[in-house]
Amino acid sequence: MRLSNSVVVRVLNLRKSFGKREVLRGINLEVTEGEVFGIVGPNGAGKTTLLRIVAGLLKPSAGEVEVLGFRVPKDVDKIRRFVSYLPEEANLYGRLTGFENMKLFAMTYFGSKNIDEIVRLGVSIAGISEQDLKRKAETYSKGMSRRVAVASTLMVKPRLAILDEPTVGLDVVSARYVREIIKQFAKEFGTTIIFSSHNMFEVSKLCDRVALIHSGRIVAVGSIEQILADAGAGDLEEAFVKLAGGENA
Repeated sequence: MRLSNSVVVRVLNLRKSFGKREVLRGINLEVTEGEVFGIVGPNGAGKTTLLRIVAGLLKPSAGEVEVLGFRVPKDVDKIRRFVSYLPEEANLYGRLTGFENMKLFAMTYFGSKNIDEIVRLGVSIAGISEQDLKRKAETYSKGMSRRVAVASTLMVKPRLAILDEPTVGLDVVSARYVREIIKQFAKEFGTTIIFSSHNMFEVSKLCDRVALIHSGRIVAVGSIEQILADAGAGDLEEAFVKLAGGENA
């Protein structure tokens, strides 16, 4: 499997099972450089498993995965130098300040090099005052914590950022801010971003292309406009229900 220069992630016939339970069933997709790509589907569809394999955190049961020309899992140590991953339930260290959390995250990528510069970028991405960032993270609201976590993931300027449900559980204002962070960062730095969501409105506002996933299978891939046209649907939610065979999503 050869990777063209513009393709950041390529997945071919990917399968993943846990015991007798098959979670991913022949996934095929490509993500190109600089795009915001959404993995969309209900809870239990396989979104997190797919993202964790691409991030090099899980081994596939079968199939091929390439990230930036490297094989998963063979080249996982090389991949991790270029990929930043935000899990759905990412938590800050409560007894550290926001600044200290950012600094710790930066050090895992770069050791002691350019830490202050990296954290300054993180502060600007998070949009939180320096006074608040000097407080312990255990005093933060969920929205503030998520802003710091998303900013930490992006401030290291990865070639590929993988964000699992980055706005889950957030209020409307915080969720909108996180979406704007993602959109602006991708535009400014050319970072390829893959994120998962079950929020069809969010995906419609943010993504260049999406993959709709249901019961471990991709049922559609393309731009929002293309998927709506192919499904004969008025919105992404209707398209998903039609393409998933009318099953409860």
